[in-house]
Amino acid sequence: MKVSKFLSCPAFSSLTSEPFLLFVLISSLSLWTPTDSVSLTESVTPETTESTYTIFSSLHSGPFSPISPGEPFFDATIPRNVTALVGKTAFLVCRVRSLGNRTVSWVRHRDIHILTVGTYTYTSDQRFQANHQRSTDEWTLQIKYTQKRDAGIYECQISTQPHRSFYVNLNVVVPTASILGGPDLHVDKGSMINLTCIIKYSPEPPSYIFWYHYDEVINYNSERGGVSVITEKGETTTSYLLIQDATVSDSGKYSCSPSNADVASVRVHVLNGERPAAMQTGSASRILNHHLLLFSVLSSILSSSIVLTSHLKVPSTGTRSG
Repeated sequence: MKVSKFLSCPAFSSLTSEPFLLFVLISSLSLWTPTDSVSLTESVTPETTESTYTIFSSLHSGPFSPISPGEPFFDATIPRNVTALVGKTAFLVCRVRSLGNRTVSWVRHRDIHILTVGTYTYTSDQRFQANHQRSTDEWTLQIKYTQKRDAGIYECQISTQPHRSFYVNLNVVVPTASILGGPDLHVDKGSMINLTCIIKYSPEPPSYIFWYHYDEVINYNSERGGVSVITEKGETTTSYLLIQDATVSDSGKYSCSPSNADVASVRVHVLNGERPAAMQTGSASRILNHHLLLFSVLSSILSSSIVLTSHLKVPSTGTRSG
């Protein structure tokens, strides 16, 4: 018997109304594993983002209004796409109106694995837990220490006949940090060093960002002076490290360390009026592209001038006859 049919049968609804019988039922279910489920110790191949989106789009949630008086239905205002930060806690919310004596369960769609029945947890993975406040209509699936393999579709199910479902797609993201122009940057002595660190794929901005020169945290109030940081927080957070009047001693490894992402590094070379023959593509390509762009613009202007001149008719300067 499929899990969905079992949960939605009238016998299940009547059994779950008695706490002792529900305990016996859960104990019995714990000895059974669906034939198409996957053990937590087994290797699970996660669905790709594209395949998950295709499956999620084909699933039908509802109803979002009562089919008949007293019948349960879902609240359509609850988000169906949830993004969680890896290692943090994810909350999947399902709001059921007019539940009555029915039961709400959470099922992982990937392997049709029952995670919770009511407020009881039916999985050996203790990261999963169902939360419900009697004063509300919300049944929340809580996933602690979220991992990449937790991404996918989850089903909030009401034990009606036939059962009613509300699908939630969980995205688990890993924030990444990168410094533009790396891995090597070349600047002239006396110019300004401008390092730009980009933090992407973060549901919330980092609480802090530290900049390092080698292994030491950069002190913005040091005797050197001329060092400042500008941080713009948002869906994509950008942090700028500005060092005025660069000297040779400012050369070396610089690192950007956000609170919620791995460290990103770049190596800065302060040049004393000369450029090495073997320039890294980071700065050499920008110089080359700038010269090519300038040459292209000048060529276009020159070509336009030649074409324009060739079409102009110069009036004759001969004497006019009387």
